[in-house]
Amino acid sequence: MSQQLHLNAEVTDQQLGFRLDQALASLFSDYSRSRIKEWILADMVKVDGQLVNKPREKVYTGQILEVSAVLEDEVVFKPQDIKLDIVFEDDHILVINKPAGLVVHPGAGNPDGTVLNALLHHYPDIVEVPRAGIVHRLDKDTTGLMVVAKTVPAQTHLVTSLQAHEFTREYEAVAMGCFTAGGRVEAAIGRDRVNRVKMAVATTGGGKHAVTHYRVAEKYRAHTRLRLRLETGRTHQIRVHMAHIGHVLVGDPVYGGRPRPPKGAGEKLITTLREFKRQALHATMLRLPHPITGEVMEWHAPVPEDMAKLEQVLRDDAVFFER
Repeated sequence: MSQQLHLNAEVTDQQLGFRLDQALASLFSDYSRSRIKEWILADMVKVDGQLVNKPREKVYTGQILEVSAVLEDEVVFKPQDIKLDIVFEDDHILVINKPAGLVVHPGAGNPDGTVLNALLHHYPDIVEVPRAGIVHRLDKDTTGLMVVAKTVPAQTHLVTSLQAHEFTREYEAVAMGCFTAGGRVEAAIGRDRVNRVKMAVATTGGGKHAVTHYRVAEKYRAHTRLRLRLETGRTHQIRVHMAHIGHVLVGDPVYGGRPRPPKGAGEKLITTLREFKRQALHATMLRLPHPITGEVMEWHAPVPEDMAKLEQVLRDDAVFFER
């Protein structure tokens, strides 16, 4: 169900100097800040009769704010007692080490059982923060570090910092094929035109600018362990860029990471590759300025057991054939 919504109010001295989204949240407290921001960005808000689509625009006493929007029912997510691996926590942020198989945010096919549901359970007040404080995501089967805002000011600063490329995110991956050296992939990414589940390099224009840096960490006979850094953060970016240069990640079910054991591989390696059912990708390092203090902070998470086993089996195979 949906309904047409018309709201108007005058800015008072109480909202003087507020940002537009803050003023609207103060004047129309029945509506969430995230919904109000969406209305502003969608050209549904006027200030003194003029459309304004900048949430950070300052407002002044006496201005008339108008909202004309179609009000859709807001989805209310339920708290769920799901264990979180907390790497760091203070009053403003927490950093978690996400396991494989855990979706970050509810969506089609995953209505609950997500990081967001877990956050609502462990931190009830986080319901007041847009998207329960989630500012960036990892794919369901990608493991590793994520930062979450516990307060609205922290979320605002983290989003600004992320957009200003002040986050440093380093990943470890195991890719197919042999690399001679590290490099850089710069290729725009958009939705695949045939398979809408997949992303793809936009070869005919369009897509979003994307840059991935990679270096060789360890060479095996027919695979390579990589360390990668994101300059941008697009959906499936590392997976798409590595597939684009002919080095699909081991186990990647979407981009063709089926088992490809090298010639003469033993049963242990063949079985390990066959049973590795997710993309071999782990967010191993996260560095960012603290959203409140400004202190640059850095966290590390070792690769999970399944990737450590995969790397060891590949290493043993390479050593055996060097003899």
